[in-house]
Amino acid sequence: MYEINIPQNVCKIIETLDQNGYEAFVVGGCVRDSLLGLPPKDWDICTSATPDEVKNCMNCKTIDTGIKHGTVTVVIDNTAYEVTTYRVDGGYTDNRHPDTVWFVTDIEQDLSRRDFTINAMAYNPEAGLVDPHNGITDLQNKIISCVGNPDERFSEDALRILRALRFASVYGFEIDTETANAIHRNKDKLNNIARERVRSELTQIIDKGDKRLDILLNFSDVIAVIIPEIKSCIGFDQNNKYHKYTIYEHMIRALCNYNGSDMSVKIALLLHDIGKPYCYTEDENGGHFYGHANPSSCETAIVLDRLRFDNKTQHEVFELVLYHDACIAPTYKTVRKWLNKIGEKRFKQLIQVKLADIKAHSDVGGDKPARIDRCNLLNSMIDTVVAEEQCFKIRDLNVNGNDIMKLGVDEGIIVGDTLKHLLDRVINGDIENTKSALTKEAESYIKDKGVKSND
Repeated sequence: MYEINIPQNVCKIIETLDQNGYEAFVVGGCVRDSLLGLPPKDWDICTSATPDEVKNCMNCKTIDTGIKHGTVTVVIDNTAYEVTTYRVDGGYTDNRHPDTVWFVTDIEQDLSRRDFTINAMAYNPEAGLVDPHNGITDLQNKIISCVGNPDERFSEDALRILRALRFASVYGFEIDTETANAIHRNKDKLNNIARERVRSELTQIIDKGDKRLDILLNFSDVIAVIIPEIKSCIGFDQNNKYHKYTIYEHMIRALCNYNGSDMSVKIALLLHDIGKPYCYTEDENGGHFYGHANPSSCETAIVLDRLRFDNKTQHEVFELVLYHDACIAPTYKTVRKWLNKIGEKRFKQLIQVKLADIKAHSDVGGDKPARIDRCNLLNSMIDTVVAEEQCFKIRDLNVNGNDIMKLGVDEGIIVGDTLKHLLDRVINGDIENTKSALTKEAESYIKDKGVKSND
């Protein structure tokens, strides 16, 4: 006997429907996660009552969320709960939404239209667990398996292809052979899915999970459908002693080397070498990819725009890919220059990208540990510069535009140029960041530029 601890308000909805002569169960993800011992994100309820009957039963606020598909939102204590009528679906001509739905009164008919067996279970305290497709067995065996014919399930809603990869990645499950084969067969149907939905699933797939590496490698053909620019990287031998993996596998392993939570870093690692095939050259020493960061950043920009990433993420990821291969000397002068160029947050992100990238290289060559140490040292130096409030921005200077104008020049380009010159001198360690030293240097710079005093 399986028991699920249902929240009080959810029990209240189920009891209200039951008292009015209707069945009601919690269903889908909340049942799955509860049985896995995980806190459910949402509590979805299905019922034999029609939407109008649900609204008539409830003594609280209801919202017509999706009446066409049988869904009413019930609001209790400012919390929303979706209540959906048992239904079966008609055809899916757009590979995403049913053309028509029919309301039914049998919970098992409703469960038969769902995507995977682990999501096709229902529960209420009276009836217990309703599991006509042996979802509990697949849950215990850590298997992702479609309900019924997988080709039909993916033809109905192609987004289920990415959902299968996500569930496998996040929960550490295997995808059963029949379902996996159907994923490969039906992958091109993903071209019919809204880019925003694809982006949402992709970011969850790459986010975390013990199976993330296996899923991204074994289903590279699926990733290539949603990111066609990556297709040329799959199977591309780098022919280089520093790389033992193909371009695609290297990028995936670099991604999986990063254990942080920054999604921009993860996306950058997924795409950081995507432009390598465009600049491959070969000589007696093997293969080379000189200047590959530039085409990689250009391809990245195209991918992010097509998948409708927000502007902030696009800008962050573009810069991380553009600079991921930059050689950064571990000196305070260089650190200050990079802090001025891209800021503290981006510089920290860049170090994480470089570390994960290096760790995915071959151990041959002997300098891998040294490069990792250099990245760690750079990270420490960034902290030191910031903690000591060392000057690396114009606003850190102990003079400002008004101070420059007091030297007898009009407001304009020369003021900005002078401040930039002073910042460069301070960053390089040529002068101290004191008002007297800066003023003296400014006077000399203005004189050298031949700017006439306005006195």
